[in-house]
Amino acid sequence: MPGLVVFGRRWSIASDDFVFPGAFEIFIRVLWWIGILVLYTNHKGNFDCASGGVLHSYLVVLLIILAAIILSLCAIVYVSAQGTITNPGPRRSIPALVYVRALLYLPELVWACLGAIWVSDNSRGCQAAEVGAVIAAVVASWIILFFTAIGVLIVFDPLGSPEPRPEVYDPGTRNLESNGSSQLLYTARSLAVRAWESRLRLLCCCLPQDDSHRAAFSNIAQLFSSFFSDTDLVPSDIAAGLSLLHQEQDKMEQCRDPDDVVAHSPSSPIGDDLQTELEKAAHCMQFAMAAYGWPLYVYSNPLTGVCKLSADCCRGRGVEYDIVGGDHLGCHFASILQSTGLQYRDFIYISFHNQIYEIPFYVALDHKNEAVLVAVRGTLSLKDALTDLSAACENLPIEGVTGSCYAHKGISQAASYIYKKLINDGILNQAFTIAPEYRLVITGHSLGAGAASVLAVLLHSAFPTLRCYAFSPPGGLLSKALADYSKDFVVSVVLGKDLVPRLSIPNMEDLKRRILKMVSNCNKPKYQILLRGCWYEVFGGQPDDLPTELESRREEELSQPLLGPQSLLQHSASYQSLASDGSPSHTTHVPLYMPGRILHITQDGPSRRCRWSVVMAFCSILISPRMIADHMPDAVFRALQSLTQDCSFPLWGNSLP
Repeated sequence: MPGLVVFGRRWSIASDDFVFPGAFEIFIRVLWWIGILVLYTNHKGNFDCASGGVLHSYLVVLLIILAAIILSLCAIVYVSAQGTITNPGPRRSIPALVYVRALLYLPELVWACLGAIWVSDNSRGCQAAEVGAVIAAVVASWIILFFTAIGVLIVFDPLGSPEPRPEVYDPGTRNLESNGSSQLLYTARSLAVRAWESRLRLLCCCLPQDDSHRAAFSNIAQLFSSFFSDTDLVPSDIAAGLSLLHQEQDKMEQCRDPDDVVAHSPSSPIGDDLQTELEKAAHCMQFAMAAYGWPLYVYSNPLTGVCKLSADCCRGRGVEYDIVGGDHLGCHFASILQSTGLQYRDFIYISFHNQIYEIPFYVALDHKNEAVLVAVRGTLSLKDALTDLSAACENLPIEGVTGSCYAHKGISQAASYIYKKLINDGILNQAFTIAPEYRLVITGHSLGAGAASVLAVLLHSAFPTLRCYAFSPPGGLLSKALADYSKDFVVSVVLGKDLVPRLSIPNMEDLKRRILKMVSNCNKPKYQILLRGCWYEVFGGQPDDLPTELESRREEELSQPLLGPQSLLQHSASYQSLASDGSPSHTTHVPLYMPGRILHITQDGPSRRCRWSVVMAFCSILISPRMIADHMPDAVFRALQSLTQDCSFPLWGNSLP
């Protein structure tokens, strides 16, 4: 931190990021140098072949080039290991060393070409070991040059070009200077959005480039560019900050009394109601898992899954397949039958059609619970990921709800797509014609949980007895008014330190501020932080005793925009106005919350605990190896099964974890 500036541009790498790659290259170069030296020493400089003199000269110069490269790498690694993340002063000589190392690529490239020419034209009569050594040297040179080029592409920052300077105006024309600075900052932001759009198009090159995808790319690019535009952190700084934050959170958790609870709200049910909801949730979770189709079924049953599905996949289609859409081989439907235990006749509609803002779902009759069940699939494709990332707020007016009504844009549009299918195509009418006494139940996991919750909000006025069980729903889903409205009919189930229920734009901003604090406080070099973090993640142990007081000056330095500290914008009145809370660079995002009542399952040693929780318990992101594992649908299902099978699990009131 900040990004290294060499060759006239900024790069997505800091001056303290050369320790590990430099040490690895030193290791390879030293082995290479020793091998060449052994070959040269064994022959004592005399090679018995027609071109022995040329080979002698080649090896001598190669030893000199390798020695020079090793010395330059040692200098780079030593200097890069000095200072701290926020104190790059001891590393001020890194750019000069990088220039020296870059110049050494030229003789290495020339010598690799000469070695290839010697092998092809002048190696006749030489021993196989001598020729093999030269070939190995040539191949090693080209491999290192290739990976160096790949590394340059990885750390290339498309926004790191030299800063455009506004024209110099007369000191008296302050308004003109302000307008010029405003235009410059606007141009920089536009470039950032276009850069993110290009990255998204490259990542999603296999998707059709139609209007809906282009609109999604644009919305996601604006979100990403606004989030990353106000800090000068490189990826390794973020990794170090996450490692420090994980240890800090673990230290605070160890100091907290595990029995600390707050009084439960009188309106929140406990005891028998909690056990009943757990049993219903465990039952609905198998339908939410089944919506993922054959991939999750095979993952959950690695030994028998393929064999069980093979009999049904690719077989002749019967009349029952008229209700199935988008499942060309029938494997998805076969896995749903295996997972749920339902019969063909129990399904009303099944759709595996998948586009951006259009996600798979199915409707079935759950005779055990006397319910018409709608199950929505979670994220399983790149199109689903684009739906997840379309996280802007969208107006979602609901009759009878006072206050601001907003929802996650991508999920809201996915829920609207399912709503139109259910209502306009008469799917629910058909289901309730068959079973008029049944109630409507909606369920889903992850993205499916978010869509199921919004769908429940849309359908509640028409089906006042409906229930929704949302497993691991996104945290940034509904505005406060809609989240409160959904508490009467939505139950959200969260396992442990799951990342997704804590994932919202305000929480991400909070995480960014916490990372800034951690890296600005720490007085250790980055390579030590990363080494200690890797050891802690793999082997555990006691977290480091890190400072907690923030030096505000350092946080302000870290929060400077990527335009650079020398930018004229940072000293102009227009920059100060544009950098205020009302500016696009600091967009005030409407806070969004999880839907309904929250049922939180936590791990306490070998046993699990379950309790009604509050939304404020999920107002910050917890860094943990379990943050992804706890989100997996099979992990949620196993946790619910273990709780429902053991009726003696602890029942807590409405509390913070």
